[in-house]
Amino acid sequence: MGHLKAATKRSISEVRDVILKSMSPIHAAGPVVEPGNWAKNDPFLLMMEDEFQKGSFDLHPHRGMETVTYVIAGQIEHYDTHSGEGGVLGPGDVQWMTAGSGVEHNEVPSEGLIARSLQLWVNLPREHKMTKPRYQNLKSEAMPIRQEKGATIKVFSGSSKDTVSSTLNYVPVTMVEMLIEPGFTVTQDLPGSYNGFIYVLEGSGTFGQNNEIASQSQVLWLGEGGSGTSEIDITAINPLRLLLYAGEPLKEPVVARGPFVMNTEREITEAFSEYRQGTFLK
Repeated sequence: MGHLKAATKRSISEVRDVILKSMSPIHAAGPVVEPGNWAKNDPFLLMMEDEFQKGSFDLHPHRGMETVTYVIAGQIEHYDTHSGEGGVLGPGDVQWMTAGSGVEHNEVPSEGLIARSLQLWVNLPREHKMTKPRYQNLKSEAMPIRQEKGATIKVFSGSSKDTVSSTLNYVPVTMVEMLIEPGFTVTQDLPGSYNGFIYVLEGSGTFGQNNEIASQSQVLWLGEGGSGTSEIDITAINPLRLLLYAGEPLKEPVVARGPFVMNTEREITEAFSEYRQGTFLK
């Protein structure tokens, strides 16, 4: 008789405060995932929290990666020159944008509003770096929900127990939003190979096998998950709202410059050259 191996209970390996600094009179930002730690954060490249008004960003290009934008507050209007796709994102909505071979776009808060958002960059594997761009607008109210006593888990990508999202991924990524009432515990299952982190939006709780305490505006990195399945336990102290992101590491070379993320210096040089010559958007 075979035995099912028990899931590895994950600990928290690191906790860090996220502090927003003024970039301009209309824009403050802080790193949730700091760029440059490619192997440690794989498949994630960076995540910024932004508080901004219209005029903070200009139209800009991307290639070789995906942006996952979560609106915390306010309203963001999206525009791109490639497909004319976009739309309006409100609080709790997500846009999953695959830049692939190249897009030129902008995210702009609606007139007169201050928007607060999280933007994650997910690396694309070498074989999909130059894939056709696509947009997935993930409206909060349309996402599948795992309901438990004292907790609501919204699944934007991947799965949570038996609740599975239909979001398309080139890299397997689980993204869930949790609302947990004080005293209740949620257990999130993840493949042991996944690398991941949690960002606390509101409240406080204890996290992982080592019962790490964290609160609003803190990011927690998950410890090793072993070779099989793994679990992370989260218990609310105060009403807790958080986002959990975890994904399969690519283990590929990363060369990143500005808005382009490729595997070699030559590919980066080509991207800048095409952008200057006007042949970037195929």
